[in-house]
Amino acid sequence: MNIQLVKKYFLVLQDQICQALEKEDGRAKFQEDNWTYENGTGGGRTRVIEDGSVIEKGGVNFSHIQGAKLPEAILKTKPELKGYSFQAMGASLVIHPHSPMVPTSHMNVRFFLAEHPDKKPIWWFGGGFDLTPYYGFKEDCQHWHQESYNACKNFGNALYPELKKQCDDYFYIPHRHETRGIGGLFFDYYKSSSFDEAFRFTQSVGDHYIKAYQPILNKRKKMPFTEAQKDFQLFRRGRYVEFNLLIDRGTHFGLQSGGRTESILMSLPPVTKWKYNFKPEKNSEEEKLYTEFLGKRDWLDGQSPIKKEALIKQ
Repeated sequence: MNIQLVKKYFLVLQDQICQALEKEDGRAKFQEDNWTYENGTGGGRTRVIEDGSVIEKGGVNFSHIQGAKLPEAILKTKPELKGYSFQAMGASLVIHPHSPMVPTSHMNVRFFLAEHPDKKPIWWFGGGFDLTPYYGFKEDCQHWHQESYNACKNFGNALYPELKKQCDDYFYIPHRHETRGIGGLFFDYYKSSSFDEAFRFTQSVGDHYIKAYQPILNKRKKMPFTEAQKDFQLFRRGRYVEFNLLIDRGTHFGLQSGGRTESILMSLPPVTKWKYNFKPEKNSEEEKLYTEFLGKRDWLDGQSPIKKEALIKQ
């Protein structure tokens, strides 16, 4: 188990993604902020981009922290780890573009190690990526899921449909009865057949994120949009905030473990709206987001066994 090799990969991935996104934006640059973990040892490297020509706000973070006590976000699902110390490291990002024609995207890859003086260490990988469009384009969704499939294809035929389902299930907002976006991949407590195999798969997911997102960003960033379409984007961003603050286990872990709050909450958009009892107009492009894009569905015409299942309740 070579933890330093994992750390090196996460740092290089952060560099590569930042470079690709700066190139797409064409104006703004990531600002770097190094911080120290106050509740233990370690820290992180936060990079934030704001007010660019394409990206309204985005963050691409690396962190590696070590602590003597596991936070409740982990013990809730792994109570047998009570009394273990931990190491957690990973790279994570959220990108909020200016244009409502460009989806918000999220990715993270992470490694976790729990240790006890009298027991064997326990480790796992986790991560994935998902896409949150405001206006739907079928070819973008197909491309996103094709790259999701490509990330998995060398690791067994069952992996993509399994992790797609986990993504659909995880990025679901139960109090709204809707999915956050069109999904992608999600995995946690992943060990595979060996450490090396699990690490290779995690690398594949990290490497495929920019292959999935950059072509969509490049294609849609110059499309015209109206003030009303921007207003709908701000309304839908409210769903993103609700999920991240109320449901996301990564946010809960970061806050409960005493991580750096500014870095954890960099995932939130700079501007959003909540409208009371809002419903999109019938047969509008806004309604199509709910009826044709959100929900559990197969975007690869049979490569995934998951059938079309709309989750939104109008």
